[in-house]
This record gives sequence, C-alpha cells and structure tokens, in this order.
Amino acid sequence: MRIPDLATKAIGEKRRWRQYKARVALLPPNYRGAAKGVERYLMHAGGVSDGETAMRMLEDLADLFEQSVANGSSVRDVVGEDPVEFVEAFIRNYDEGSWLRRERDRLVKAIDDAEAEEGQGSR
Repeated sequence: MRIPDLATKAIGEKRRWRQYKARVALLPPNYRGAAKGVERYLMHAGGVSDGETAMRMLEDLADLFEQSVANGSSVRDVVGEDPVEFVEAFIRNYDEGSWLRRERDRLVKAIDDAEAEEGQGSR
C-alpha cells in the first residue's frame, strides 16, 4: 500500500471512529451505557484485527441502538437475557477480520492435512 493510501485509510478510520463516538454520545443514557458496555466487550473479546471490519462492526452497533431508541425497544429487548451471548453472536457476524477466525481456519487445515497424510501413509 502506498503511503498516501495508508494515510487516507488511517484518517478515514479515525473520522469514522469520531463519528461513531458522537452517535453513541447522543443516545439516551441507558442505551449509551449499554452501547459502551458492548463496545468495551467487543474491543477486548472481539478479536477483530482489521480497522475496516472493526469500524463496520461499531457502526452497525450504533445503528442497532439508534433503531432501538426509535422503535421504543428496551435495552433488554436488544441484548436479551444474556448480554454475553448477544455480543458473542454479534461478533460472529464480523469474524472475517478476526485473528481468531484465521487461527481457526489454520487449525482446521492442519488437521485436514494431517488426516490426508495418515490416509496416504496407510496405503
């Protein structure tokens, strides 16, 4: 990637981050607290290592909470009885940018390769 492209990407993601934070700040206090809690969990447990995917995930989170406010849905209606389960399901929608997804894919390939080698060795 060229330096100007890299700078444009970094500036764009920073702008998107600020826009996301501004959107969350405008939520009613209970939704804002819930969104920040989900955001914190996503940042620690999300495993998303590419900025584009992380920003898309956070923007979708802001969309979800904004729509919930507009619809009059409660925070509990959004996250359900188990907020951890909600966030884990939410994360799975964005695992293409996850280091854990790549590691899972490598593990599956390593096991498939090992199985194939066993098949060739026993013949």
